[in-house]
Amino acid sequence: MHGVETDQPVGLVDAAIAGDAEALRALWHQHRRWVAAVILAHKPSSVDVDDLLQDVAATVVAKISTVSDAAAFVPWLRTVAINAARLAGRRHVISNNGLRLVRERIEHATGGVSEDTAEASARRDEAAKLMRLALGLAEEYREPLLLRAVQGLSYREIASILDLPETTVETRIARARRMLREQTGALAATPQGRLTDPAGSRI
Repeated sequence: MHGVETDQPVGLVDAAIAGDAEALRALWHQHRRWVAAVILAHKPSSVDVDDLLQDVAATVVAKISTVSDAAAFVPWLRTVAINAARLAGRRHVISNNGLRLVRERIEHATGGVSEDTAEASARRDEAAKLMRLALGLAEEYREPLLLRAVQGLSYREIASILDLPETTVETRIARARRMLREQTGALAATPQGRLTDPAGSRI
């Protein structure tokens, strides 16, 4: 799998809940990438993803013992991430690096373009436009789309994180792509500057 291991051994989660620091570190290492995508889907544009990841990590350390059982861990962690993002929005936290992670993920999704050329710059600009449009979608479409296109998770993994049927996830991502195509107009007719999912489908 590319991202979250939603079928991690139950014993690892139970050990973390019981206070095992090594187990907790292992769980965070497995899940932090998709947590970043969830934060990205819900945070204000002015807030840095890495800052909120640190907030979520601190909450996990402090409150992991309140999780009822292993099956509740993933939905609990997603709720913690969403709450951290929304709280940041209410507090209007400002960061000079608010779009750094977004840019890094865009470059990765568009082939890791880093050379300083006019073509590379154009691709980054077009990808940035698509990301802004994606972030403007309704939450029910924005979150699964980012988990798929930015973090490379499978439909099964996304369904587990969002606690939705896999068919619902597929439908929402397909609709999100269609909405983006409708909004981008001429941009959708060119292969450059589009985000791609791991299966090679263009957004």
